[in-house]
Amino acid sequence: MSKEFLYTEIADGIAGQIRNGILKAGDKLPSVRMLCQEHQVSMNTAKRVFLELESQSLVESKPQSGYFVSQLLSAKLPLPEVSRPSLIANNDEPDELISKVYENMGKKDLTFFSIGIPSGDLLPQAKLKKEIVNATRELKDGGTEYEELQGNLKLRRMIAVRSLQWGGNLSENDLITTNGGMNALSFCLMALGKPGDTVAIESPCYPGILQLANGLGLKVLELPTHPTTGIEIEALKKLIPKIDLCLLIPNFNSPLGSCMPDENKKEIVKILSENNIPLIEDDVYGDLYFGSSRPKCCKSFDKDGNVLYCSSISKTLAPGYRVGWIAPGKYKDKIMKLKLLHSTSSISIVNEAVANFLKSGKYEKHLQQLRRTLQINYQNYVQTIAEFFPEGTKTSRPQGGLSLWIEFDKNIRTTELYDLAIKQNISIAPGRMFTFQQQFENCMRLCIGLPWSENTQAKLRQVGQLAKKIDLR
Repeated sequence: MSKEFLYTEIADGIAGQIRNGILKAGDKLPSVRMLCQEHQVSMNTAKRVFLELESQSLVESKPQSGYFVSQLLSAKLPLPEVSRPSLIANNDEPDELISKVYENMGKKDLTFFSIGIPSGDLLPQAKLKKEIVNATRELKDGGTEYEELQGNLKLRRMIAVRSLQWGGNLSENDLITTNGGMNALSFCLMALGKPGDTVAIESPCYPGILQLANGLGLKVLELPTHPTTGIEIEALKKLIPKIDLCLLIPNFNSPLGSCMPDENKKEIVKILSENNIPLIEDDVYGDLYFGSSRPKCCKSFDKDGNVLYCSSISKTLAPGYRVGWIAPGKYKDKIMKLKLLHSTSSISIVNEAVANFLKSGKYEKHLQQLRRTLQINYQNYVQTIAEFFPEGTKTSRPQGGLSLWIEFDKNIRTTELYDLAIKQNISIAPGRMFTFQQQFENCMRLCIGLPWSENTQAKLRQVGQLAKKIDLR
């Protein structure tokens, strides 16, 4: 086993114990020397383990005492509760609230804590512009022709190569390009469901998925979800007779930021496969991990093609480019027919540009910087929330992604908080947006994809102060 693998494996193991509550705030960790003896590694490898955990704000060192689990996250900001939605399919869509929040998108004078994408200031815009120009020159007829139905071959090859990082082992023939991630999910739901069928999802869940399912006439069954480890498997097992298909975001889902352990992903794939229930996996956040290695996907454990793997660059590189893809497994023919019917071709110039960006290695370099920035942002958000938000505020502990889930005391309604904040040119995402049920009224999602600055901190502090005003009534 390589030293690099040992270092990441040990760090991930300790990080998992901290995030899952096995190791508590203030617990003393083994010394560097003890870690060496326990895992048969060198002093340098053991020190790298603790440096990695420190970089994630999970541990802190105390002179002449050793390493301890960090007090900040657990002591000051407890985890939100496990969601307990009604286990009856529901479609009470908060349409008016969603429209109110998103109608402001694009306004220049607002601070958008509500929109779950990275700020353009964190994206390599100049480099992407050059790739667009180069693609126009390289493509036949300047990119005015249709692509082949399955999509840009170079792009599919680069996506297949990147799948090796999470155990996907995909080939270019396994993939179909789409016009963004939501287009990929839409194809999957249309191919596998019919009006009246029931789709199981996490609770809370990304509003776009709720609206899409509702628009297609599907019933939505929300599953109990842990803020760190995702859906509860026992609840899924009990509800199998009621489910026709399942749509999950296993890695750093929005809005909780939870990441399913590998053993959970493997078991979910097995349960659904045995019951012939298709699993649509949305992995748009998987590349935005804070730890030392990318998490696996449910598709990593798919043996019979029952998992439809969907992703895009919308959360990592260029939301406006609308570049996504599906690895549809045994449902490939159905997806191909839908693509022919609904879009025929993806945008050739954009797909060629993105393919070249991936092939050049620029994408991975960009991701390394973006991951580091998001992790630092998360730490800054948590520190500000701990200092300026109402006492008793709870926050999720995302291990990656763009979302931070906030849970207030029950008397603080975040729809009211939204109305107060928007008057101060601040946009938040109230928790009621993320469910079809009457829950999460005291919760909200914050996007951590803004450049951190004095102004960002001041606006976040303002949200906390407004919440305190509501709390005092």
